[in-house]
Formats: sequence, C-alpha cells, structure tokens
Amino acid sequence: MESRSVPPGPYRATKLWNEITTSFRAGMPLRKHRQHFKKYGNCFTAEAAVDWLYDLLRNNNNFGPEVTRQQTLQLLRKFLKNHVIEDIKGRWGSENLDDNSQLFRFPANSPLKSLPRKHPELRKNSIENFSKDKDSIFKLRNLSRRTPKKLGLHFSQENVEEMNHEIINGDQENSVYNREISQKDVEEVWRHITLIYLQTILGVPSLEELINPKQVVPQYVMYNMTNTSKHGIVILQDKSDDLPHWVLSAMKCLANWPRSNDMNNPTYVGFERDVFRTIADYFLELPEPLITFEYYELFVSILGFLQPHLERVAIDALQLCCLLLPPPNRRKLQLLMRMISRMSQNVDMPQLHDAMGTRSLMIHTFSRCVLCCAEEVDLDELLAARLVSFLMDHHQEILQVPSYLQTAVDKHLDYLKKGYIKNPGDGLIVPLPTYSYCKQISAQEFDEQKVSTSQAAITELLENIIKNKSLPLKEKRKKLKQFQKEYPLIYQKRFPTTESEAVLFGDKPTIKQPMLILKKTKFRSLRY
Repeated sequence: MESRSVPPGPYRATKLWNEITTSFRAGMPLRKHRQHFKKYGNCFTAEAAVDWLYDLLRNNNNFGPEVTRQQTLQLLRKFLKNHVIEDIKGRWGSENLDDNSQLFRFPANSPLKSLPRKHPELRKNSIENFSKDKDSIFKLRNLSRRTPKKLGLHFSQENVEEMNHEIINGDQENSVYNREISQKDVEEVWRHITLIYLQTILGVPSLEELINPKQVVPQYVMYNMTNTSKHGIVILQDKSDDLPHWVLSAMKCLANWPRSNDMNNPTYVGFERDVFRTIADYFLELPEPLITFEYYELFVSILGFLQPHLERVAIDALQLCCLLLPPPNRRKLQLLMRMISRMSQNVDMPQLHDAMGTRSLMIHTFSRCVLCCAEEVDLDELLAARLVSFLMDHHQEILQVPSYLQTAVDKHLDYLKKGYIKNPGDGLIVPLPTYSYCKQISAQEFDEQKVSTSQAAITELLENIIKNKSLPLKEKRKKLKQFQKEYPLIYQKRFPTTESEAVLFGDKPTIKQPMLILKKTKFRSLRY
C-alpha cells in the first residue's frame, strides 16, 4: 500500500499513529484459519501481521528501510494493548503477542487517537509571557505575520521601505544614540533571532505548539556557539558535567579502531564487545535522554522533513534545535554521533553482535538514550531510530556552529546601539541574511530529476573514458564494450552508427581487395 507522508507540525507522533493504524486495518489481508479443530473467518496470524506491517514501515517515508522486525513486533504488541487488534476470543489490553501462528482479528471499531488541544488560557499565557513588553528592544514585531508561511525569508522593496519608515518614525520618538545594551538585552536578542530562523526554516505560521519561547535558553545557545574546539565540539568549563574519563577512553578506542587503544589493556577475543557494552551501559543509564524531554515534540516534528527532497530543510532545522540543548548534552551527543558514525563505516570493526550489523546495532542501542518522550508514546522507538539514523548520516553538518546566526545577532545588536536607521533603503530593517530554499517539488519530480542526474553522471563517465589519452587502446575498447553492455541506450546515443564508433579509434573501413584475376591460358593441342 502506498504510504502518505505525514507533514511536520505539532502532535506528529499521534498523527503517525493514526496513519499507520488506518493503513494496517485497511490493507492487512484477512482469511479463514483453522485452530484447535475450529474455523475462524476474517482473521490473520501474528507472523503474517508482522510480515505485512514490517513491509509497510520499511516503505514508509516517515520511518524508512532501517526498521527492524523486532521493532515491528513491538509495535504490533502496542496495537494489541490499545485495542487496534484483538485475539480471536476478543481479548486485548496486554502485550502478549509473539511472532508465531497465534490468530488475531480487528475489532468492530478501531479507535483513532484524538489530537490533544492546548487550553486557550495556556496558549494566551504563552504568548503574553513572550511579548508582554510592547516597548522592548525588538523591532521585528508580529513574528507570525512577518515570517512567510513558505520556506524562505524574502521582502519586496515596497514592503522594506514601508517597514523602514515605520521603524524610523518610532525610533525618532523613543531611541537614544549609542544606547547601552544590558546582558539581558543580549540574551533576548539571541532568543528572538533563533526563534525567527527556526520558524522560517520550518515554514510554519507559528511555533507555539512546537516549543514555548521560554524553553529557548539564550545562555545555552550562546555557550554552544562560542565555547567549542577547532572541530566544533563543545568544551565544558565545569568538568564534573563531562563524560567520565573511562567512557571517553572507551569511545576513543572504538571510534579509532584498530589504530588507537587508549585503555592500555591487552586485547582479547571479544574485547571490543566488552568495551561497547561499557559505553552502552553508561548512556542507557542516563536519567534523561540527550535531547531533553521538553524538546521531544519539536524534534519529532522535524522528522517530517527526512524525505529526500526536503533533506536540506531537516539538516538546517536540526542544526538550530541542537543549539538549544544544555551544553553537556550537546557535547555528549556530538561525541556519541561521531563514534557510532565512524564505527558503522569502519570495515575493520569486528562484528559486535551475532545477528545485527554494526549500523543497525548502533541505532537499536542508542536511539532511546537520544530521543524519547517523558510519557510513553507508542511510536517512540521507531521515531527515535529514524532520528538517530539521520543524525549518523549528517552529524558533521547538524552539529556544527551556524555562522549566520552569530552574524545576524551581531547586526541586530549593532542596530540597537545606533537607535534607528537613517536611510530607508539601506536594507538593515531586518538584520538577518536572506535565507531561502529551492522551490519544493513533488516526490515524482524528485525521482525524475534523480534519474536525469544519474544519466548525466553516467554520460560524463563515458566521455571521460573516450577522452582519456593515457588509456591504452586495447583497454579503452574493453571498457567501452563493458559500458555498452551495462548502459546500451546511453552508448547508442553517443555512437548511433558503427562509423561514429570507428572514428574514435581511427579505424579505416575494411574494404576487401578484389581477388587476383588470372588470365586463362589457352592450352594448345598436342596434335599438329
């Protein structure tokens, strides 16, 4: 069954749950089964359900091909617990389900989870807490109105001039030249600029249901931006918040295996497995995931962009969101992602699990200590695995410091010190660099472009073979013949006739020479 992609936004986990349960109920094949000498109609075995649901999840853009069969079985158990399914005797409410021939069926009504609604009074208080001071330092008013709903931050010249005049009039009445800016003002600027960028990247009309502005701690963002090593790793002033030395040594040992062994211990058979268990035990025993509970909804919403044609949006959004983490958490996340990424790509890494590959093991082991909800959510494990998989592939970009954010803050602070803008057209009304994305395309258009790009690359490869003068003629013929076998259409387009192919090798058409015609000699008779 073709899966729909649940768009990013608030309560995405609940929306995903409803989509999966609806797809499962509509698409799972039902038939008659016999058990204990009795026939049961419109039911299915647990094993068949795992097979069908496993295939659905792996082909769903919201989860991806790295979903394991064990994770699928866990989800099916949650279906039984939440009465999405029941056994043939009508029992449900437990997670007593195994990957076997046990029979189950759908109840008369499959309950969908209702989306929680934020109480209007709480929503009002959230807005008031953030903008209670109308005469604050911010000149970028009405965040949800000024920020475009679509990706990109663009202003027409007419709008810029109008906003410039509006600010100048206000500043001429209230501003003071070279005003002093307090530390509190600086922190509020950091908070405000961060929220503007995040909202712009996500392309949502409001962030109210994703994150409370008070959850953006400016001190965390400022520290994570400025206190870093040359590799962008956060450096902690308080070493008591850092990873223990023995954990750091173990992580370094596996990250650089087999070149580095900081543990000064003789290796033995299974040594690397013991080191890995030591690291895993430490992270799994942390009291809270590295992405703290308060940011769960925000990060889950960003997972709506893992789709290939929105990958850049997800990277940029996660880059900002990871700045919101407490510095110790960000440092641990950076070191963990660097280690598991190196391990999963290391061909010399010994097998750490009898049944799972290194990458699957990394995702399965550490997903819950990176992201989970304070209250149990039915899709927690699958969503966390999806996030960790994406972080592994893009951790270098996501966990680096975005220089544009520092530039934007510096410009805004400079604007505040000057008090107002003298020239209406100087463009400093919005002290943020232009931040835009390409126009969003459909999945079909993406696939067509992907094929086109691939063909262009293959055509370029053919041209490189043709123009390679250092390649011996015999070797060139061999490579071209192999290319013709693999990509006959592209080869035929380049060499439509045998004559065009002959020109490449300087071959002259072989013309058969006429056979030597001998003049017949007349034999004279021996008779005279």
